[in-house]
Amino acid sequence: WMLKVHFLFFFFPPQVLLLACAEDLECVPGFQQKVFYIEQPFEFTEDQPVLNLEFDDCKGNNKLKFEVSNSDFKVEPDGSLVALKNISEAGRALFVHARSEHAEDMAEILIVGANEKHDALKEIFKIEGNLGIPRQKRAILATPILIPENQRPPFPRSVGKVIISEGTEGAKFRLSGKGVDEDPKGIFRINEISGDVSVTRTLDREAIANYELEVEVIDVTGKTIDGPVRLDISVIDQNDNRPMFKEGPYVGHVMEGSPTGTTVMRMTAFDADDSSTDNALLRYNILKQTPTKPSPNMFYIDPEKGDIVTVVSPVLLDRETMETPKYELVIEAKDMGGLDVGLTGTATATILIDDKNDHPPEFTKKEFQATVKEGVTGVIVNLTVGDRDDPATGAWRAVYTIINGNPGQSFEIHTNPQTNEGMLSVVKPLDYEISAFHTLLIKVENEDPLIPDIAYGPSSTATVQITVEDVNEGPVFHPNPMTVTKQENIPIGSVVLTVNATDPDTLQHQTIRYSVYKDPAGWLEINPTNGTIGTTAILDRESPHVQNNIYTALFLAIDSGNPPATGTGTLHITLEDVNDNVPSLYPTLAKVCDDAKDLRVVVLGASDKDLHPNTDPFKFELSKQSGPEKLWRITKINNTHAQVILLQNLKKANYNIPISVTDSGKPPLTNNTELKLQVCSCKKSKMDCSATDALHISMTLILLSLFSLFCKSFP
Repeated sequence: WMLKVHFLFFFFPPQVLLLACAEDLECVPGFQQKVFYIEQPFEFTEDQPVLNLEFDDCKGNNKLKFEVSNSDFKVEPDGSLVALKNISEAGRALFVHARSEHAEDMAEILIVGANEKHDALKEIFKIEGNLGIPRQKRAILATPILIPENQRPPFPRSVGKVIISEGTEGAKFRLSGKGVDEDPKGIFRINEISGDVSVTRTLDREAIANYELEVEVIDVTGKTIDGPVRLDISVIDQNDNRPMFKEGPYVGHVMEGSPTGTTVMRMTAFDADDSSTDNALLRYNILKQTPTKPSPNMFYIDPEKGDIVTVVSPVLLDRETMETPKYELVIEAKDMGGLDVGLTGTATATILIDDKNDHPPEFTKKEFQATVKEGVTGVIVNLTVGDRDDPATGAWRAVYTIINGNPGQSFEIHTNPQTNEGMLSVVKPLDYEISAFHTLLIKVENEDPLIPDIAYGPSSTATVQITVEDVNEGPVFHPNPMTVTKQENIPIGSVVLTVNATDPDTLQHQTIRYSVYKDPAGWLEINPTNGTIGTTAILDRESPHVQNNIYTALFLAIDSGNPPATGTGTLHITLEDVNDNVPSLYPTLAKVCDDAKDLRVVVLGASDKDLHPNTDPFKFELSKQSGPEKLWRITKINNTHAQVILLQNLKKANYNIPISVTDSGKPPLTNNTELKLQVCSCKKSKMDCSATDALHISMTLILLSLFSLFCKSFP
């Protein structure tokens, strides 16, 4: 059986399509039907009529010419639309341009699916919201106008006509809207008498595709008689825009060894022409491939989608055997469905062949040698490997591991990111006396795992033979630091400690001598032979060289090697306190008004450089007061403070009050001192302490002292 294809032709009453009754018009130049709907067939058959187009220039249709927007179709002189070949896809719309010496017009052919047929009919016959009700006649007939873009001069050019069904004396047409009296102004104009609509310049569909104007009929006074009526003007697309690639640069990646047909990337171009026509129907093609090896056709591009895929076998897609892992493709996009008449645009696609880990790293030799001096840390040897994978990937970057010979964790290995070498380092100093040789077993792998079919082999492991050289090491103090506790003020020459230092170079049988390195206070000496430390001065806990009761000194132990090696030992002496500091009194000056009501003169405090129990509680006492009257007394407040109180107001003068303060040490120490008391005159909150009167107490004491000295001179 054969599949029958049915074409649906819609012929509508002239009063519907032309929006006027036939009896009202003698002849309307142009297509008698502006819009046609046909149902999309299974296939348009070559040379089979699709529909009939009726065109009348009202002058006999002499030299009538038709042009179709889709080059797969043509219109015969009798108006029959036929396909030039079998076509399964014709797009959504066709435009037919007809012209003669007297008239020019455009018809639109819409291709709809079966499910769209009912809606199309409904739209055409929809009048005043009711189906089947004849439309009321209007005085103004404004049929849609179709104008091709890019028309050449001369201008103005007549593109259509607006008519009125009933003549009105003195009536005129007036046209308004965007393109007339609104920006862009002056594109269209109308003959106010005849109703001829003209275009004044070339149109660009990509700038404005549709104009919605209004036509009205006015009288001589400018008053509207009828209208406004909408006049639609559509700009018909021409193929005047090349495809453009706007999203570059275009870079794609594909893994080496990928199966044939692997999608690499998609190239998409843009065409500003009408997407519903072949003017924007793009097809893609590869114009050039660089380089051309191992095959000149490494890739294929889907002509409709723009997908670039691999077409060579996985064996040829081997990054390690290629001249370069980068290919450049010149991609062409052509409109008009790829026909020779189409416009083209090009772009370059860069395709990078990505590496996969199909080559394990291999040591350049099976055994490496290294020599290191004992006691030294740092890099001792660089291990070299080869890897054929891409240096910019984890398939090339090496990871080294010490798998044997490092029980004390004395060695570490790191990768040099620039060279991929393994940098073997000593991180804990080696001891020649313990072991003069070390053997390490090292393996190398990649950051990325190998592909399933590849495995690490014997060349991915190597041994490192390390020789340790003997070095004259300095003696070592045991313990270090050394601590001892002593009382301060021990006699000069007292033994503090005997230090002990040993030489780690046990095979060399060296002797050791000692010396003082740092002794901040100069209190100590050391016997150079046996290491006995003694005092050369009194140890003072209150010295500024003592911190937190600890005095620190450094000593050297020097062996007899050539050259000699030195070790440093630290001695901490914790000093115990003895009562060797008298307490001090503060303040030593006080002031009081001669008419003061509060005779509590001052609160005295005492401090002691010693430690408990050689400090407070302190004992405060007044020395014996001269004269018959007692002028002051001292009263204890707490363990460290006492208060001096006057027993009566004194005259303005300076007085010296003898006071003794004693600490709690065993034996206790006493400090005899004087408190200077100034008795001042106080008027209007101002204190005047100038000493105008005699120094009562002080002068008395001076006279007594002079008298005593005089008596001693003359026995």
